[in-house]
Amino acid sequence: MRPEKMAPAGGSGAVRGLWVPLAVLALTRAALALTEQYPALSLLKQELHRQRQGPAGGCASAGDWAEQYSAECDSSFLHFHESDCDIGGSSSCEPVLSLHTEKILNQAKLLAEQKRFPFATDNDNTNEELAIAYVLIGNGLYDEAIRHFSTMLQEEPELVSAIYGRGIAYGKKGLHDMKNAELALFELSRVISLEPDHPEVFEQRAEILSPLGRISEALSDLTKAIQLQPSARLYRHRGTLYFISEDYATAHEDFQHSLELNKNQPIAMLYKGLTFFHRGLLKEAIESFKEALKQKADFIDAYKSLGQAYRELGNFDAATENFQKALLLNQNHVQTLQLKGMMLYHHGSLDEALKNFKRCLQLEPYNEVCQYMKGLSHVAMGQFYEGIKAQTKVMLNDPLPGQKASPEYLKVKYLREYSRYLHAHLDTPLTEYNIDTDLPGNFKDHWAKNLPFLIENYEEQPGLQPHIKDVLFQNFESYKPDVQELICVADHLGSMMQYETPGFLPNKRIHRAMGLATLEVMQAVQRTWANSKVRMNGKTRLMQWRDMFDIAVKWRRIADPDQPVLWLDQMPARSLSRGFNNHINLIRGQVINMRYLEYFEKILQFIKDRILVYHGANNPKGLLEVREALEKVHKVEDLLPIMKFNSKTRDGFTVNTKVPSLKDQGKEYDGFTITITGDKVGNILFSVETQTTEERTQLYHAEIDALYKDLTAKGKVLILSAELGEVDAVCNLILSLVYYFYNLMPLSRGSSVVAYSVIMGALMASGKEVSGKIPKGKLVDFEAMTAPGSEAFSKIARSWMNLKSISPSYKSLPSVSETFPTLRTMIEVLNTDSSHCLKKTIVVV
Repeated sequence: MRPEKMAPAGGSGAVRGLWVPLAVLALTRAALALTEQYPALSLLKQELHRQRQGPAGGCASAGDWAEQYSAECDSSFLHFHESDCDIGGSSSCEPVLSLHTEKILNQAKLLAEQKRFPFATDNDNTNEELAIAYVLIGNGLYDEAIRHFSTMLQEEPELVSAIYGRGIAYGKKGLHDMKNAELALFELSRVISLEPDHPEVFEQRAEILSPLGRISEALSDLTKAIQLQPSARLYRHRGTLYFISEDYATAHEDFQHSLELNKNQPIAMLYKGLTFFHRGLLKEAIESFKEALKQKADFIDAYKSLGQAYRELGNFDAATENFQKALLLNQNHVQTLQLKGMMLYHHGSLDEALKNFKRCLQLEPYNEVCQYMKGLSHVAMGQFYEGIKAQTKVMLNDPLPGQKASPEYLKVKYLREYSRYLHAHLDTPLTEYNIDTDLPGNFKDHWAKNLPFLIENYEEQPGLQPHIKDVLFQNFESYKPDVQELICVADHLGSMMQYETPGFLPNKRIHRAMGLATLEVMQAVQRTWANSKVRMNGKTRLMQWRDMFDIAVKWRRIADPDQPVLWLDQMPARSLSRGFNNHINLIRGQVINMRYLEYFEKILQFIKDRILVYHGANNPKGLLEVREALEKVHKVEDLLPIMKFNSKTRDGFTVNTKVPSLKDQGKEYDGFTITITGDKVGNILFSVETQTTEERTQLYHAEIDALYKDLTAKGKVLILSAELGEVDAVCNLILSLVYYFYNLMPLSRGSSVVAYSVIMGALMASGKEVSGKIPKGKLVDFEAMTAPGSEAFSKIARSWMNLKSISPSYKSLPSVSETFPTLRTMIEVLNTDSSHCLKKTIVVV
């Protein structure tokens, strides 16, 4: 059970898009810092130089500076002091010599008279020379400015303005050159030693330190600047660095302080929203993004972030609306195209997703996320030639030495190999082969664990075979009426499995796949209870419990080929002996996983009970103190002080749940492990994991085998005698069997929806149909994992399932396995538009 991570930082796709403005800000602040520190220097930055040329080549406004100083369109610079240039005629000197000396002097004179540059002196001549160097900086002639300042410092070594200006010029030359960075820091540190009470110098040094990764030093400088003279800008800058450090709570405080000092800051409001977003507080994030849009109606990043927040909430329509508003403002906004495409893919709208990825790549040909998702979308729709071509382009983007490989680069070779395998089996009957036994063990092991593709002696899958054609689009109307009805019923059944909780976007492709799986399970179970054999993995035999689940696994796999849905007990023996950890972070640092919020209190109560048992056995004298402390625990963070009561739990502790056996009364199996580590709020890890070892798997399998044997026997009786008691017993057996499946978590992905489709299908085989939706905030797998036993889980599940007698019309539906006997036919039906189903009455509801 590895759900998609909601918090996006650094991850694929979605959430990563929200990081970009901040990352860009952090890396470019050093180049733009002067514009806010000294209003007069805003006139000198390169941005204004670019703005001076209007669309037709004429003069454009150069802002306040242009109005104040009546500057001409063409910039003019001057070598005020000696340079390496040969005035006798070197072509490299010509651009400088041709500049208007009089103009630059006039500009410098005006700046000097008003002392509108850093650390002006009382000497008019000195100020004019300093002003000239600052104008050179503003026009991008950093080496000239450095020479100019250096000449002045030869005459006056402690001229603070020249030291400061030279430091700025070194920084602007480019921090990619460490020599420039070190020289800039050296000069700024000299200024601080001479003038320790100027906040702007600390801020400027922080702007040099942060792109170098020296975040703690930069934070220290910004804190000093705030102590000297707090401002909205300084709080915003420091908040940005805290955000990059993933200290979202402290970042939030700084953005809040900034907004209190200056409420009209759409960027600060956006970042405040992002601190909420990354902590999983989506509704609060949405309010902040909306407030940013009130301040700046054409704020593309706010619309994009709002779209992503709604996507995380699972609100497809609201997310689409806001992504669309961002694209109306700028149809070439790559991040929005990427995020919208990702959302459409995970909504099951692959055609629409593909359009966004293609547009993204037109604008940014080397965008790995869009390239990978383009390849994935093609493959999911059965267009393998285009898909593998796109995948190969991602594979060519080898990371540079020392550079971290992107998630897409790590995944793409697995996808290409799996794509080749699928293509080769497009027209082979699904009953005649088995992915779990066909794919190499080490390949499956590495793929499931998301490891780099470093597999010894791996033999690649054969390339695409020309005689096997891609999947063609199948029109809904081309299916016979009874198959159309089958598809519509499947869509309805699949929608019943949708979780109504943050983080779960409705996916109509998954809905259809698992709806068809439900119907196929129903039909297969009915045949089994009537003593018919099934054809599975090239053999004809009586159906076993794994075959029943394999039907659902088959459909879940093909719905999204990006995810390895593999049986863990079919992994190499060496891997299985070590165990597979299905790990979920509930809280990591300050990031709360909103998907599982509903279960925090239940898990917390379990932990408190276990702590009392532990201290009762190991520290009976301190039990009263621990009990009193536990009464004050209302959230996970409150447990941190209690961990200090015992030296063994000071750094953290684990708690194991137990799953009682039905087969052997009094016996218990290992459930899942709850781990809490950390020493303070913001530095906490609260997680759950199931460890699927060979021994544990065998214990669960024995339990499931016994239940399945009983279920088959009672199912056969049920067909002959539909008494209420028999039906009730069969329902409880189905739910008990799946209870152990959920706690085992035997698949690398998709265990939850696979199991629920088996529940629905098997119940339908018994004559009962699920008519109730899963309650808001509830997750079926977590209901099973946190239930004290199978009977408790059955009772909880039945409370919302609202079971009713099945409609007779189900019997007239065609056989799913015979209608869609190959991968090609499965992909065709998943690609088919069935909007007509919404317009017609489904006969079984």
